[in-house]
Amino acid sequence: MPFLSAALDRVKPSATIAVTDKARQLKAAGRNVIGLGAGEPDFDTPANIKLAAIHAIEAGKTKYTAVDGIPELKDAVVAKFQRENGLTYKPSQITVGTGGKQVLYNALMATLNPGDEVIIPAPYWVSYPEMVSLAGGTPVSIVCTAEHGFKLQPQDLEKAITPKTKWIILCSPSNPTGAAYTRAELKKITDVLVKHPHVWVMTDDMYEHLVYDDFEFTTPAQVEPQLFDRTLTVNGVSKAYCMTGWRIGYAGGPEQLIKAMATIQSQSTSNPCSIAQWASVEALNGTQEFIPLNNKMFKERRDLVVSMLNQATGISCPRPEGAFYVYPSCAGTMGKTAPSGKKLTNDEEFVTELLETEGVAVVQGSAFGLGPAFRISYATKTSDLEDACKRIQRFCGNLR
Repeated sequence: MPFLSAALDRVKPSATIAVTDKARQLKAAGRNVIGLGAGEPDFDTPANIKLAAIHAIEAGKTKYTAVDGIPELKDAVVAKFQRENGLTYKPSQITVGTGGKQVLYNALMATLNPGDEVIIPAPYWVSYPEMVSLAGGTPVSIVCTAEHGFKLQPQDLEKAITPKTKWIILCSPSNPTGAAYTRAELKKITDVLVKHPHVWVMTDDMYEHLVYDDFEFTTPAQVEPQLFDRTLTVNGVSKAYCMTGWRIGYAGGPEQLIKAMATIQSQSTSNPCSIAQWASVEALNGTQEFIPLNNKMFKERRDLVVSMLNQATGISCPRPEGAFYVYPSCAGTMGKTAPSGKKLTNDEEFVTELLETEGVAVVQGSAFGLGPAFRISYATKTSDLEDACKRIQRFCGNLR
């Protein structure tokens, strides 16, 4: 349509949202569909957090707030960064947005000029390259293979940096692979970045608390203090606190950048929901006891899914360190023919046939920058996961 912006030519709709929507439509039409596309804990928001929101409503805390967060929430974020990450920020170095996605987008909008490059290790969250493109920058993808645990290798980072590089976006534990960098692995990456003072670091720590098997989480500015003044440390309450729909993300970073991000937010959405902000104060300051209990359940589900997928013909599923995703390769099914008679030539065809034949909705790996593979979110009830994995085994067993 001639009146639509040319910016739309630079951006694709979210593949994860598309899969979730298609699964919903099939369910509405009466199909028995198990949706494993959405990255959303199935646990309810803890009671103390819900209560804080109810108290905020009753106390009339329903008016506009400061554009990028109430002082009480900024103080809670400052305390969280100090307590859990050893990072010292002032409230003026904190921003709060409508979910982590808005925080990332504000930072890119506030800093990117045409021609600026942003390094994004692949597999990546589907939104990173699209947000970079929308903001007028150029996404530069570095493929990180299963052989290296889907983790960026320092020599590959060194090769990708050019005079035009403005940011690198890191996500550990990762969406979509669940891969998480140890302190030693992260130090090798930060050693490279120290040598290139024009490159800024955007780290998406949304899955910080979702780690298993005694894995210890660290974040770049904590591992390498020399990077502190050019790092935006992004986090939020969505995943660990089971608050996806509350839409609160936050970040700590240099004051000048935080101020610029507030300018962008003031002319787009203005303040995040006041009630969700007060609920988030309680999330960060209140009891954290439910997190290890939820993690125990997630770990059991991870182990179940990895074990069952590795029993499916043509599927190879690595065991991730964190988040609630697995990223199995379906390379062993390529070239085979599905029950419908369709010959599988890529992972998009694999996930389409899997959904049509067995009613299991997963997201193709090519959407995350590395195929043939697919992403499964195991943040759903165990009985559904078991059923879904049996269907995947059956689907793969019926390929010829």
